Amino acid sequence: MDYVSIRVSTLRGDQKIDFNAYIKINEKMILYLRRGDSFEGDRLQRLKEKKLKKMYILTDEEITYRNYLQKNIEVAYDNTSNKDIQTRAEIIQGAQQNNTEEVFENPENVESYNYAKDAAGKYVSFIMSNAQALTSVMKLENTDKNIAHHGVTVSTLAIALAQKLGISDPKKTQLLTLGALLHDYGHHHSSLNLSQPLDKMNPQDLANWKKHPQTGAEKVQDKKHFDQAVINIIAQHEETSNGTGPLGLREKDTDPLAVIVSSANAMDRLITFEGVPQAEAAKKLMIEHVGKHPLQHIQFLNEIMKGL
Repeated sequence: MDYVSIRVSTLRGDQKIDFNAYIKINEKMILYLRRGDSFEGDRLQRLKEKKLKKMYILTDEEITYRNYLQKNIEVAYDNTSNKDIQTRAEIIQGAQQNNTEEVFENPENVESYNYAKDAAGKYVSFIMSNAQALTSVMKLENTDKNIAHHGVTVSTLAIALAQKLGISDPKKTQLLTLGALLHDYGHHHSSLNLSQPLDKMNPQDLANWKKHPQTGAEKVQDKKHFDQAVINIIAQHEETSNGTGPLGLREKDTDPLAVIVSSANAMDRLITFEGVPQAEAAKKLMIEHVGKHPLQHIQFLNEIMKGL
């Protein structure tokens, strides 16, 4: 039988699946979830704990799977649906993570990029127009330190920060979100252990870490479908206001959207990769990153985190 891989991040919510889902163990396909079951709750948590990124379905059930995805996402974005906000947030977060991974794995695919871009615009509306959306997405812990999940969290914080800053232009917020989702593309093929504070990295690891923004930007610079603002965010997201980032750019010389992503990224790096509790991250950012990010950004991020 022929199988095709699907991403675990797309299998969220309480909608029953109408296909069989398999996991691969020692080259054997083991039925994990039967047609008629759903991926909510413990099942999803177990898969995440196993750091399983892909499952498999029979090739002839691919259209059924695509229909499941479409229906899932439509219901999640429908403000009049009877789904609770946490379920909707899980589905939408999973879809954003999937879109990010699709572009990471195949950046030359114009269709994947444009799909992620369109979905980024919808995500802005979801976060900005639903009072509990931000809290619901931020509840989803990145247990396997996945860089695509990290990208979704950074994009979520960047949207919330842009809202506080009064940035409402749809084109700007869309590109901000897409750039935030894709900002760590330079880590996609890296074996660097990101779960260590930068000041604890050995010289070689730190040198490799410093290269990741430029590596990511260089790999997509020749892709005509990539927006320049997105490339700028990938290249400049580790730059700081005082010029201590990898490229040595100061705030005035950095793309304004990249400055927002840099602040949001610094916050989630503390939470996801350095294990700082959400409630303490803003305070740590304020004390240890003083001068690296606009003070207003840090104050707003503090307000955002307190509101979760």
